[in-house]
Amino acid sequence: MIADLPRLGLGLGLRNVHFEQILSQWPAVDWFEAISENFMDSGGRPRAVIRQVAERYPLVLHGVSLSIGSTDPLNRDYLLKLKQLADEVKPAWVSDHLCWTGVMGLNSHDLLPMPLTEESLAHVAGRVRQVQDMLERPLILENPSSYVRFTQSTMEEPQFLRSLAEETGCGLLLDVNNVFVSCFNAGTDPVAYLEAFPCERVVQMHLAGHQHMGTHIIDTHDRPVRPEVWELFRLAWAKTGGASTLLEWDGDIPSFDDCHAEVRKAERYMGGSFEGPRPAAESPAGDSVSNPVGFLVPKVMESAVLEET
Repeated sequence: MIADLPRLGLGLGLRNVHFEQILSQWPAVDWFEAISENFMDSGGRPRAVIRQVAERYPLVLHGVSLSIGSTDPLNRDYLLKLKQLADEVKPAWVSDHLCWTGVMGLNSHDLLPMPLTEESLAHVAGRVRQVQDMLERPLILENPSSYVRFTQSTMEEPQFLRSLAEETGCGLLLDVNNVFVSCFNAGTDPVAYLEAFPCERVVQMHLAGHQHMGTHIIDTHDRPVRPEVWELFRLAWAKTGGASTLLEWDGDIPSFDDCHAEVRKAERYMGGSFEGPRPAAESPAGDSVSNPVGFLVPKVMESAVLEET
């Protein structure tokens, strides 16, 4: 199923500050990514907007509260709402993060790192299988930005994600900015990280800006993509064979046109290999995929903070 997912081209996050321009102009963006939680509980305008966007553009749902790594039981109410939204707008895929967001029923609204051990791998793999069975579609998981590492970890993140994908059939979302942020904070080599990453399982990539604090980097999504991240994207683009790529901009969001111009910079790093979107014959839900486009949503320090709608 992962191999059959489409290559959508260059997309943007679906953000409420851009609703008016999108609905009035239907701009020539390849595709959109919507933060699931911003639309799951809404029966008003946000839900109406996402339905209209889904009728015209390829759409992806990206979550921040699945908490796949938590020791709490999976939240079935959350998953039922997510499935209802997915059945309604028929996204090309549904994604979230390799992290946990809370414990004992409390949501921290942060994407918290996990110890990378055989025990946690078995735990997460079992939960991924449950989620995929319930959603009736593959789950796509993202490498989060991180600021700490656990001394008890027994494997590196690329190895952990490779094993997880092989055991569950899930796909991967490679956040290139997160690779740079996490590797800088850990004092490791981002190129070596990419060389070890299971790029054959990558369905989508993220690009974003960050704040360099000198001793550490914070993943803020509030400024243009840094040159170092663009160079890392050049390598990632080649290794993934041109996975669908999206720009995240969630703080101090500029105009839609400026966001679009920023993601179009990616074309400079594609080595002349960009041929535009490649639709799949069918989406995971069995519906045809055509005409691409995109919107925006918020993440500060990779936090699960939702935009006001």
